[in-house]
Amino acid sequence: MAAELDVVNLLLIAGGTLAIPLLAFIVSFLLWPSALIKVYYWYWRRTLGLQVHYADRGGYRFCYSCRGKRDGMRPSILMLHSFSAHKDTWLTLVKYLPKHLHIVCVDMPGHEGTTRTDTDDYSIVGQAMRIHQFVESIRLNRKPFHVVGTSMGGNVAGVYAATYPNDICSITLICPDGLKQPHESKFDNHLQDLERSNYTLNIPLIPTTPEEMEDMFRLCSHVRFKIPQQILQGLVDVREPHNSFYEQVFLEIVSEKSRYALQEHLHLITAPVQVIWGKQDQVVDVSGVTVITETLPGCKVDLLENCGHSVVLERPCRTAKLILDFIILQQEARGGTKKSS
Repeated sequence: MAAELDVVNLLLIAGGTLAIPLLAFIVSFLLWPSALIKVYYWYWRRTLGLQVHYADRGGYRFCYSCRGKRDGMRPSILMLHSFSAHKDTWLTLVKYLPKHLHIVCVDMPGHEGTTRTDTDDYSIVGQAMRIHQFVESIRLNRKPFHVVGTSMGGNVAGVYAATYPNDICSITLICPDGLKQPHESKFDNHLQDLERSNYTLNIPLIPTTPEEMEDMFRLCSHVRFKIPQQILQGLVDVREPHNSFYEQVFLEIVSEKSRYALQEHLHLITAPVQVIWGKQDQVVDVSGVTVITETLPGCKVDLLENCGHSVVLERPCRTAKLILDFIILQQEARGGTKKSS
């Protein structure tokens, strides 16, 4: 009887031990989904071996995560995320890259953990200058590196490669904006409505409700993700304190100064270029590829079937392989290394 009681007590203790974190998860999911989202990112950074660091330059602080060490085998990879996103955007892609590669994911100017000021220049050229400050602060350009940019980050990456050619050995542009596409996208129609309203209408890329968040996912992704209402609310809660800043940046990057910045700088890019684009992109129409190839006929183009604007989220494994294959191809062309991953 005493032994049976001991077993019951052990089961009760074990059940209680499991119940506490389970209950905490349920409460967080229902009441504080935004906290759960932050824990999720923290967990995946830790699981993938990414560490968060800060770099200061001239009173400006950059937040970034990195993995791996610089070596003579492969170039470092700098990743520039899209508008209103953050360094953790790349987690789904980093998962499929070799762990020995030196990868740096930085929060773009004003985003997440990087310094935000009301007087900073958030134009595409201004952001490229800030990223150059970051590169110099961590001495990433001691050796030419590969830069990857998606959407707004692709626009900045292209301008960076054109402005600081000695820093770059190759570049990957993923659904980059900053081009005058031959065909309009669904988002272009939204943008025209916004301009006619003098920007009094809600900006589709700055959701303020779970319903608007769901609409943004439908706009940005061809793949339909089933996201619980609580998580949608959590995503809104995480973004809401930054919405006025996002509006400021949005108005800057669609202004005359920045809207076609990539296109205006394409002819100055000397590094090998790879373009990856989702064929069903509703934000930046895939016809933008022709604009790039007309100026850079030697660039490598990979178009992804059944994929929208959120290439990194929709096709992370395929995208990681394409980027790695491109980097290896460029190294072999330069006679750098034997083929290996």
